[in-house]
Amino acid sequence: MTWKLTATAPRPLIEAALDAAEDESRWPAEIAIAAAEVDEAADIWAIECWLEEQPSPRQKHALAALFDGDAPTITTKRLPRTDWLVTSQQNTPPIREGRFHVHTPDFPPLAEDGVTNFCIPAAQAFGTGQHATTAGCLAMLDMMKRQGVVAREVADIGTGTGLLAFAARSLWPRAHYTASDIDPLCAEAVISNGLLNNIPLGIKRGQIAPLVAEGMDDDALAARAPYDLLIANILAGPLIELAPDFAAATTPRANILLSGLLVSQERAVRAAYREVGFRLHRRLHRSVKSGDWSVLWLRARYAG
Repeated sequence: MTWKLTATAPRPLIEAALDAAEDESRWPAEIAIAAAEVDEAADIWAIECWLEEQPSPRQKHALAALFDGDAPTITTKRLPRTDWLVTSQQNTPPIREGRFHVHTPDFPPLAEDGVTNFCIPAAQAFGTGQHATTAGCLAMLDMMKRQGVVAREVADIGTGTGLLAFAARSLWPRAHYTASDIDPLCAEAVISNGLLNNIPLGIKRGQIAPLVAEGMDDDALAARAPYDLLIANILAGPLIELAPDFAAATTPRANILLSGLLVSQERAVRAAYREVGFRLHRRLHRSVKSGDWSVLWLRARYAG
């Protein structure tokens, strides 16, 4: 069996709790966490946490500790053993963003001129592009290309499935690509998804090099710098912490694409990048059940 912990509260409290969960010192790594809308009219949301074993008092306390003051009631539910993430992603309708069409193997590619198809299977810990932030990044990459951005050295930090690196490569096929993630399983996902989508893997131009790295702390990432396009669809906390490292690893005219942050976190993220020489060029906002999300296109101060 699997288990679920649930805490229900007004959305501002849930968003604050999610922010707190970004601090890895406060949140157990073995607990998967997400948020979902419960009552749209009353703006009530819930944090849902999934565990493989019956929740311990320590794990329940970790959820309660995300809330300042009195925590909401926490419920515990035992569920049939299944891969909930895979099940939820199977038969998920494809998405279309700009020129991109992303689908699972349950759906066929689009046979239309000007459409770039990517097939991303449902798999644990990797999205299919349905999440608002990934979809927004696809739309923003398409916008970058249409507005004349040229990319020669590209890094996708926190790559997950590799989808955003694949999309960027379809736009700038002669660039070098590095797709990194802190999770070793993501490097495997990039390889398998690359093979599935006929994406060449390697270190030459037009190829994607997957690697495991924590942030920018990796010799291979450093060796391929400076980057003129850097993509990071992660979380607000790491985005803020990595701002100086991203600035140090990019060219004076670089473009940075950031997402994984709530609209309520946008001001803090933009301030961190303003301090290291980047200004906002374009933004997209996407609202889904998991929250109101921002996608930011930042440009270095010397960019035209």
